[in-house]
Amino acid sequence: MQFQKLKKGLEMKLKVGDVVTTALEVLGCSPGTRGVVYEVYQDFDDPKKTGASIIFENGNYDGFSAEEQEIMLNEEKVMYIPFYLRDYKFENVVKLTQDYEKGLWDEIFR
Repeated sequence: MQFQKLKKGLEMKLKVGDVVTTALEVLGCSPGTRGVVYEVYQDFDDPKKTGASIIFENGNYDGFSAEEQEIMLNEEKVMYIPFYLRDYKFENVVKLTQDYEKGLWDEIFR
């Protein structure tokens, strides 16, 4: 897939618990859909940058490279992020799905 570089400026510095919204249709989510970062990892394309794994309101999740973040996502300023989201420890996708089904992120997705 070919992406056009948007002129957003600086690279996002996302961390676990940060809330984002989709800037375009992503993973079955309309633009403006909220997501929460559940993991930050070293970017595969450029080890000097980080990628972010994000779960969205519909339960879909994926990792986004630094370039994909800039094109597909917007950071959202949220007044309050519960500590259990800021301190979330990603173990595996099975537990991630179970946590989603238990409503772990519902407070943010409302």
